Amino acid sequence: MTAIVDYGVGNLFSLRSSFGAVGEEAAVTSDRGVIMSADRVVLPGVGAFGDAARKLSETGLGDVIKEAAGEGIPLLGICLGMQLLFERSFEYGEHAGLGLLRGEVRPIAETVPEDSLSGLKIPHMGWNSLDFDLKEGNSHPLFKYIKNGDYVYFVHSYCAVGCESSRIASSFYGAPLTAAAARDNVAGCQFHPEKSGRTGLSILRAFCEMRRPGS
Repeated sequence: MTAIVDYGVGNLFSLRSSFGAVGEEAAVTSDRGVIMSADRVVLPGVGAFGDAARKLSETGLGDVIKEAAGEGIPLLGICLGMQLLFERSFEYGEHAGLGLLRGEVRPIAETVPEDSLSGLKIPHMGWNSLDFDLKEGNSHPLFKYIKNGDYVYFVHSYCAVGCESSRIASSFYGAPLTAAAARDNVAGCQFHPEKSGRTGLSILRAFCEMRRPGS
């Protein structure tokens, strides 16, 4: 069973439906016991980083997510949920993240050279291809059912930087932007697998094959 963390931010039920489409039972929950007993955990998110980080802190779910990650439970952050996995964000001020991945979140407009952004709109919204970061010649297990160059759906104005050690895929939008990152049992997708058709479902299917220790 996959636990989808409900902290008041995210397109939770669309995501649950996508897991159902790949044959996975998924529970939308804010219950620590359910999260800690799950086979894997998803941290969704849409909106502003600061608001989401505050809700995680106020509900205590930020600590639960870090506890689950520390126990080795596979964790997947999606869109804003991925950004929250990093150390900090500079979206309307500076806000601390969960610190599960090294790096920070900065505006796309500051990351991509101004002349390269000519004719491109922010937010980055739409379909873009994935460019795997092939460390030691292998792609990440999340991508076992897709191929380099497959397209996924993005909606974001901010991107992760300083995360070269954990980046597993990028997508070109004026410059290469971090599309996915991972370290051990923690992974994040800047794009929306639940909105990315067959490719996105294939990524969720691969995630559902990831196992917590001892299972």
